[in-house]
Amino acid sequence: MAIDSGAASAKHTAGHDWCEAGCAGTPLAAPVGGLRIPADLASLDLVAGFVLELGRSGRLSGSETYRLRLAADELATNIVMHGYRGAPGDIWVDGGVTPDRVWVRFADDAPAFDPRGGMKPPDLEVPLARRAVGGLGVFLALTAVDRFDYELVAGRNVSVLTIHRNHHE
Repeated sequence: MAIDSGAASAKHTAGHDWCEAGCAGTPLAAPVGGLRIPADLASLDLVAGFVLELGRSGRLSGSETYRLRLAADELATNIVMHGYRGAPGDIWVDGGVTPDRVWVRFADDAPAFDPRGGMKPPDLEVPLARRAVGGLGVFLALTAVDRFDYELVAGRNVSVLTIHRNHHE
């Protein structure tokens, strides 16, 4: 069931029915809420706002929140730019807080793609002008978080970004 968030382009979702079959890596905690947004660049600010609020709810440090937002921004941008490639579609985003972690989960119906597949550290010995284009953002994003999980669930890409809480409350 979707509830109008007041933003014309986003819908808050109460649950995560898109993952009913069970998603590997999904924490055993109910999500604190979620969004269903169009897969376009204009919607990425909604993702950033959601992640910032999740960081506050989970009492993450500024550094931890920054790392989670960096990873979420990169993942969402890749879904829009490389997953849907300008075609219409939706991205589902939810997240949660447990005593030891804060997580954000993305799901999309773009062609199946595990971001870890081509991820390799950049070769710093190669001059910048001669380095291959692409892959650096995914590398930075997935190394910014403490854990990344991906699963293809009933044809849907499901990715989970996790930051471990440092209990500095």
